[in-house]
Amino acid sequence: MSPNEALSNGGSTTGSGAPAQSDRNSLTVGPNGPILLHDHHFVEQMAHFNRERVPERNVHAKGSGAFGVFETTEDVSRYTKAALFQPGVKTDMLARFSTVAGEQGSPDTWRDPRGFALKFYTSEGNYDLVGNNTPVFFIRDTMKFPHFIRSQKRRGGSGLRDNDMQWDFWTHNPESAHQVTWLMGDRGIPKTWRHMNGYGSHTYMWINAAGEKFWVKYHFKSDQGVETLTQEEANRIAGEDSDFHRRDLNEAIERGEHPSWTLHVQVMPYEDAKTYRFNPFDLTKVWPHGDYPLIKVGTMTLNRNPENFFAQIEQASFAPSSVVPGISFSPDKMLLGRVFAYADTQRYRIGPNYQQLPVNKHRVEGAYTYQFDGPMAYEHTADAPKYAPNSYGAPYSDLTGPVEDSWEVDGEMVRTAYTLRPEDDDFGQAGTLVREVYDDAGRERFVQNVAGHILGGVKDHTLLRVFEYWKNVDAEIGKRIEEAVYAGKAKDVAPHPTEADPSETVESSTINKG
Repeated sequence: MSPNEALSNGGSTTGSGAPAQSDRNSLTVGPNGPILLHDHHFVEQMAHFNRERVPERNVHAKGSGAFGVFETTEDVSRYTKAALFQPGVKTDMLARFSTVAGEQGSPDTWRDPRGFALKFYTSEGNYDLVGNNTPVFFIRDTMKFPHFIRSQKRRGGSGLRDNDMQWDFWTHNPESAHQVTWLMGDRGIPKTWRHMNGYGSHTYMWINAAGEKFWVKYHFKSDQGVETLTQEEANRIAGEDSDFHRRDLNEAIERGEHPSWTLHVQVMPYEDAKTYRFNPFDLTKVWPHGDYPLIKVGTMTLNRNPENFFAQIEQASFAPSSVVPGISFSPDKMLLGRVFAYADTQRYRIGPNYQQLPVNKHRVEGAYTYQFDGPMAYEHTADAPKYAPNSYGAPYSDLTGPVEDSWEVDGEMVRTAYTLRPEDDDFGQAGTLVREVYDDAGRERFVQNVAGHILGGVKDHTLLRVFEYWKNVDAEIGKRIEEAVYAGKAKDVAPHPTEADPSETVESSTINKG
């Protein structure tokens, strides 16, 4: 029964569809008596209310999004056979933007990377591209991911976020320098979601119809241009409207100003990866465009707001494990870890049948899966076999031998970092970003952003590592950050740290230029 039909029949209904006796008064013994347990409508209302919020995402909790369409305008079929990337194909899609560390209710304009998650409802199944508004990330091995996220969240004792905790993690993991340089620069706070670029960040594999393999990186360039907020502007907006970015996207689409992004890819021939000067699968590195220029693919346009935020945004589930023929993974350790972790967090957060929800459901007719039962199972195949192989005509897959999206591996089982390449150091690309991409005014804002964040609670024993971290990125910038910090601390007559715990010295830390 629809809401209108319920109203025409004189009232609302219970969850089972029966007429509800009252939504205003519970069943009691006399006007002032206790509520009776068998007032099942009251019990159902309260029990559902207690459960109407699913656990928020541990990462990317605060965000919103919209529906739209992706149109492939160019011919990239020489690189991939994926149906959505064939010339002229239009694919319905959903985009969700978010902050990384903030919880539900946190301000949209905190300095933080923005999630840029896309779901394409392709004719071959759903393809999820889970990225950020930065082309790199803080770490290169998924084993570190829970530790990184906890360093950006809240302390166990005070329940407060803590800048010292963040810098303590970053300086003990110098691979973070490239991403932190992005974060503290002008693009660390986008003006709106419409005015930021998006990146797949990871390296993916594309396979064409002939079985040839390529490595690719995705770049979604904002057609509105890239515009950002200063720290002062972001602080002011955070106090005035914590939903600033969410509101902007919703209202722009309502006005008919449909934001769009042009997708380009960088394509690396399969064999190049073996000898390229940077490890092409290291998430803390970019591929310079001079080596692998951008190739235009098509346009993403967001043109429809969700009808129900909870059903279509909060329950939307993205996972890089959702790939389609012609697109696969790479030896990127962060990507391979996320292939398991993202889908698993949705099974926890929404339930094992999260893929049956309308917003997550694929559009493939005649699909047959051997996922059965579980909490909140809605779709079913009646008495069809739940096992394979079978003698009753239910389809099953039986691929054996080499797979088309494979790559070669050889060696012992180890726990170690990637094999170093000629230019694989932790600080080089961050230094290039500071020296060659930022202009003088941008460098000054960067210095003030970093210094301001450090002055927000970084302890003296951490400062030595922080200063050395930035001097490894760029000696001059590191010196300017150090001077700005001590100028800010001068009011408190804070001396330079002269001694530190041996375990906290630069020499014994993981910071090095190798």
